[in-house]
Amino acid sequence: MVRVRRETVVGILVTSLPLLLAALVASLFFPGSGERLVTLFMINVIAVLGIGIYAGNSGIVSFGHVGFMAIGAYASGLLTINPIVQKTALPHLPDWLAGIGMPFLPALAIALLIVAAVAVLIGIPVARLGGSSASIATLGFLVIVHVVLVASGDFTRGSQTFFGIPRAVDLWVALPFAIAAVAIARAYRDSSAGLKLRASREDEIASTAVGVNVRLHRFVAWVVGAVLAGAAGALLAHFLGAFSPKDFYFNLTFVLLAMLILGGITTVSGAVGGTAVIMVIIELLRKLEGGVDLGAIALPTVFGLTDIGIGIAILVVMYRLRDGLFGVRELDERLSWLSRFAAEAKSAPAETPAPAAATAGTLRVDNLGKTFAGLVALEKADFEVRPGLVTGLIGPNGAGKSTLINSVSGIVPPSTGRVMIDGIDVASLPVHAVPAAGLARTFQNIRLFRNLTVLENVTVAASAFKDRVDPRERARQALAEIGLDRFSDRLAGTLSYGAQRRLEIARALALKPRYLLLDEPAAGMNSAETQELMYVLDRIRSKHRLGLLLVEHDLKLIMRLCDVVVVLNKGQQIAIGTPAEIQANPAVVEAYIGRRRSSRQTQPDPLEAGGLMPGAAGLHHPA
Repeated sequence: MVRVRRETVVGILVTSLPLLLAALVASLFFPGSGERLVTLFMINVIAVLGIGIYAGNSGIVSFGHVGFMAIGAYASGLLTINPIVQKTALPHLPDWLAGIGMPFLPALAIALLIVAAVAVLIGIPVARLGGSSASIATLGFLVIVHVVLVASGDFTRGSQTFFGIPRAVDLWVALPFAIAAVAIARAYRDSSAGLKLRASREDEIASTAVGVNVRLHRFVAWVVGAVLAGAAGALLAHFLGAFSPKDFYFNLTFVLLAMLILGGITTVSGAVGGTAVIMVIIELLRKLEGGVDLGAIALPTVFGLTDIGIGIAILVVMYRLRDGLFGVRELDERLSWLSRFAAEAKSAPAETPAPAAATAGTLRVDNLGKTFAGLVALEKADFEVRPGLVTGLIGPNGAGKSTLINSVSGIVPPSTGRVMIDGIDVASLPVHAVPAAGLARTFQNIRLFRNLTVLENVTVAASAFKDRVDPRERARQALAEIGLDRFSDRLAGTLSYGAQRRLEIARALALKPRYLLLDEPAAGMNSAETQELMYVLDRIRSKHRLGLLLVEHDLKLIMRLCDVVVVLNKGQQIAIGTPAEIQANPAVVEAYIGRRRSSRQTQPDPLEAGGLMPGAAGLHHPA
């Protein structure tokens, strides 16, 4: 049974209220033309939400959903067209389609099944693409649909007007569909699937590293959005009664995308608000487009004034508000009093027992190597990371440390070797499946989901696997453990640098890993933040019996925290041992300060007290 959170229900009610008010005002005070305008507004809201489910959550602009509107319109039209009119309008229609004359609602259901089937077929390749490549693919789909409709004259009347469609949609038919579309879009956005897709919009690499199957979630959003767009197309067909392929082409695409972008592409309330604003602009400019005589001033006819006005509106809003009129948070989330009312009761998180240490098996890096276009970046790295111990990974700049971490975590598949956990070669797994094997990581350059809240950042990771614990509750526990629970409602991008570093660790902990890879977690921190980080890492290592692999340039941190240290130089592993052994290793001294300087040292003591001698290249040496 799917459980809808209270925040989602409140959000649906808040966003649906303007639709209901618009319908009441139009029917009471502006019958006729006002009702038609608001009906068209409802249909446009459904279409914009259909695009927004995919584009808003994935960050990929889609031009193709108008093609699904066309499919929905023509499929529903063919099933409901008056049989008498059909004989004249479509005389060559095949017998199996002729004379059906189905009522609107059953026809709509069948049309949506057809739309869904096409969406599944097209979504398989589109889901594999990202960014501009995916957008161009959706544009290609729109062009294909248009060409097929024009070429299929026996079914669609080609480029001529397709008429005889029962006008079965009015304001009170469109309203429940619009409210249902709002509910679907908001429920998807707030669901675990929607949250994961929004995380991939912010940072695809980081989302994959915490267990998000980006292709799957893009595919699901594509299909759900297509079905809503198909419903909007069918409703529009039965609202107009007649249409042609040009009605579902570039002009409609431009208008719907303008509605989505103006209000805010990432929110449901932005889609509704942007649709209302653009429709008001269109209605005002259409009255001026044909010229207006104001007595003293006569405005000439301006062809395309409506499109010009929409373009100017987008430019003005984007100049002042990059994220649209409603920003990146829903209207109800921005109203603090409503947010407090909607929030679920938050009891103190129960203490969860530390995961049992693995009695068998370690993280085994077995002769790992990576080559980029013939350049050897890493070769024959061979060591173990044991539960409950901290393994440090050091080396001069360019030694291959980040390449090793990326290969171990699956971000960059290794060219040779294996990464074994309990007999499983983690390097052979899809990246999103690596966390389930017990491996989590942070990044050298902070990779947070900046436009998600602190709690949402960690919830994405906490929902990577299913159990009886609410992912949000597990996320709160991870935040409390790192000391960030008081910032749970803040956008991650607004945190201080040190807090962002700790948030990455909290997100990794929410995966309940056995092994945690930390790529320069203290980079950019001051001495106080570094000391706090050391305390946190030591505590979580002891509490959860985690095996830590720590890449760090701060050798004081490495020598004080690590049980074992691995040294890389020029892509090769040159030493492994305890901190004391590494401090006295001539090969390590030579790697850092050079052969000539090493040979001139009368009393070599290169790693005294966890720091290099003065002049060590490429390392931070805090006083």
